[in-house]
Amino acid sequence: MRDRQFDRPGGPGNLTELLALPGVIEHVELRSRFGFMAIHGGDLELTTDAIAATAAAQAGASYYGVVYPVGLDRHLASSRYLRDESPALDSFLDHVDAVVSIHGYGREGLWTSLLLGGGNRGLAEMLAAELSDRLPGYEMVTDLDDIPVALRGTNSSNPVNVATSGGVQLELPPRVRGHSPFSPPPGPDGFSPPTRALIDGLATVAENWLDRESAA
Repeated sequence: MRDRQFDRPGGPGNLTELLALPGVIEHVELRSRFGFMAIHGGDLELTTDAIAATAAAQAGASYYGVVYPVGLDRHLASSRYLRDESPALDSFLDHVDAVVSIHGYGREGLWTSLLLGGGNRGLAEMLAAELSDRLPGYEMVTDLDDIPVALRGTNSSNPVNVATSGGVQLELPPRVRGHSPFSPPPGPDGFSPPTRALIDGLATVAENWLDRESAA
C-alpha cells in the first residue's frame, strides 16, 4: 500500500507545474452547489478519486479531481492548489457552497480511524453521524486536537476551506478504501463493502445538506 509522500525532493512546486506533468489529469463536473474533491487521486492516494466521483454522481453533486499517473509519488500540499492556477478549480470553487475533500492516509494505530478536519465543523459532525451508522468498527475523529496537524486541513489556502461555507477534509485509512488485507473483497460494483457504505453515506449527507439549505 503506497500513499502520498510528504516533503520528497523533485516534485512539482505549484499546481501549474503539477498539471503540466505527463499523465496528470484534471476533472471537473458542475452539478449542485455541494461538491466533492479528490486532489491527490489516481496512483497517489488510491481510490480517493473514485470515491469522490461516485458519491458526487450519486448525489447529483459537483466534483473536482486531480488524478496522478502511476509512478508520480511527489505530493503537492493541499494549500498549494490555488484557484488562480486552474480555470477548472476556479469554476468549481465559484460554483459550490460546501465541499468534502477526500484524502487517503495511513498511520500506525489509526487503521480504522476516519479523520474529519477542515473548517466546517457542523458539516463534519453531520458526516460523522451518518458514517458512524454505516461503518461499524470504524472511529470518526472530529476533534481537531485528536487529528495529526498535517492532516487537519485547516489552512485557509486549502481549497476545502475556500468555498462559501467551507468544508471537510476527510482522511481515509487504507482499509475503508479497500486496500488492506483486512478489507472485504470487492462487490459487483468494484468497491469493497465498507467503501460502498462510505460512498452511500457521503451521497446522503450531500443530499441532506442541499435539502436543509433549500428549506432555510
